[in-house]
Amino acid sequence: MREKERFSPPAVGGSSLLVIFAVLCLTVFALLSLSTVRADGRLSDASAEAVANYYAADYQAEEILARLRAGELPGGVTVDGDTYAYTCPISDTQALEVEVRLEGTAWTVLRWQAVSVTDWQADDSLQLWDGFMF
Repeated sequence: MREKERFSPPAVGGSSLLVIFAVLCLTVFALLSLSTVRADGRLSDASAEAVANYYAADYQAEEILARLRAGELPGGVTVDGDTYAYTCPISDTQALEVEVRLEGTAWTVLRWQAVSVTDWQADDSLQLWDGFMF
């Protein structure tokens, strides 16, 4: 008579488990690095846009200063004695504020500063423990 052949499934050894674990770890690390690259790309795009906006406002401020030096008084420039002030928008939340003074024939820059144009509001929504029990 014929003996029955037994079917035994292939044994999953320790090395196979290590390979599976290594592939899973590498997949997770690849996804994490991909998300980091995307976040860094968004950050660099936002930074490049902010720098481009600042230099566009700086260029506009230099043009206004050149017109002042030529003897013109462009719109948006306020005069207080010998001090001239004007603002060039950088973004929705920032502006470049410039103040120059005319001393004889020389122009002196008093202020060339990027400032926030939004109103600051304190966030008091965080409930802190004051040291007493309820």
